[in-house]
Amino acid sequence: MLKQLRIQNFKIWKDTGSIRMAPITLFFGANSSGKSSIGQFLMMLKQTVESSDRKAVFYPGGKNSAVQLGSYQEMVFHRNPDNKISFEYQWDFQDAFQIKDPITSQIYSGDLLSFEAVVRLGDKQKYSLIVSYLKYQLMANGKQTLAVLLERKPGAKSAYKADAEQYALVRKKMRAWSLKDTVRFYGFPDEVVAYYQNADFVQELNLRHEKLFQSLFYLGPLRNKAERLYSWGGVNPESVGFSGENTVAAILSARNRKISLGYKRQAKPFEAIIALKLTEMGLIEEFKVNSISEQRQEYEVKVRVKGSKDWVDLPDVGFGISQVLPVLVQCFYAPPGSIILMEQPEIHLHPNAQSALADVMIDVINSKENGADRNIQLIIETHSEHFLRRLQRRIAEDTIPQEKVSAYFADITKTPSTLESLKIDSYGNIRNWPENFFGDEMGDIMEQAKAAMKKRMNQSSSGLEATA
Repeated sequence: MLKQLRIQNFKIWKDTGSIRMAPITLFFGANSSGKSSIGQFLMMLKQTVESSDRKAVFYPGGKNSAVQLGSYQEMVFHRNPDNKISFEYQWDFQDAFQIKDPITSQIYSGDLLSFEAVVRLGDKQKYSLIVSYLKYQLMANGKQTLAVLLERKPGAKSAYKADAEQYALVRKKMRAWSLKDTVRFYGFPDEVVAYYQNADFVQELNLRHEKLFQSLFYLGPLRNKAERLYSWGGVNPESVGFSGENTVAAILSARNRKISLGYKRQAKPFEAIIALKLTEMGLIEEFKVNSISEQRQEYEVKVRVKGSKDWVDLPDVGFGISQVLPVLVQCFYAPPGSIILMEQPEIHLHPNAQSALADVMIDVINSKENGADRNIQLIIETHSEHFLRRLQRRIAEDTIPQEKVSAYFADITKTPSTLESLKIDSYGNIRNWPENFFGDEMGDIMEQAKAAMKKRMNQSSSGLEATA
């Protein structure tokens, strides 16, 4: 689970400042305020980790990627190629992480990794990117137990120097050579292991980094429209897809799974959980996925809406149901330890359903499978006041601890733009509510009252003139 994030010189952000990442992390703001850029940055890193090109520092994306960010000049702050993109984040893990020095036999352990890096354009080849600096810190109880870093030598061509803190790297007795070419934005070159007697652990750091981004899943704001028939060949999809295209396949793949919605709550079949959440949101009465026939790999999604006895196909009900279904399925389908990044999960939903969606998200982070916490983290970009209000209420009711919710507001009224932390207290109050956060509601009420009074006065005057 991500614990902290900071991005500098990326798109609209000169500096996001330190972002506290909680099990439910929310980003609000006006259109083009930069809130989407934070998720785009994380997805670019995921794309890079999964790219087949180990030498590509960043992979900005292609035709079928979640994000397509273009060239470095198009993604860097103010489009100034002299600016360097720097970033840092921390994440924890469920299993213990230990490093043993083969020379001293000393063991270094931690429960959290911190990573930071600086990326810029190459000196001569202005189209290529280089990593100027990267550093890992192993932390235990908030204190550093070990750190290892790689820094580009000034004036040297493709040469790096490795160093460590609280750990002595011992060079092998052989002719020295330069360390070259990082592995993407995060990886130590293979020469580090060959160059030092006790640097094998850097490969484990690379692996931990890859596992972090393999656990990141993305669902965009525009989900596929509902279909009458869905094909499924028995293959288990990794996720519902960027647009929810694998939603029904995921439901069918998860039919043998059982999910509990929290402590001492009975585990139920996956499909029953999805149906329950749709019902609690007031969208349907019943939900099921049927096979057309044993000879065909085709399925239909049937729903029964409130007040009706008839079962109908998914395209025959409100558009909002087809848009929220991928959201619910992704939240419960993702494997334990997943980080789910979603844009506008509430889109096309009635305000009451938007509020209920917040309760679903609480169930997601509390959910268990096979008796163990699923440990899901939700990173949500949203415009929904109703979603936030319900979370505030649940914090006041002690349904969810305030530390499990982190909310930020992208403020573009300042230059450069700032990311303001919303300070939510234990009563659910936001102590630093931004002006016109969800529009000028009081201003609209006052102007309506003035207009109504003026209209009554005009009508009254017209009546008096007519009488005279």
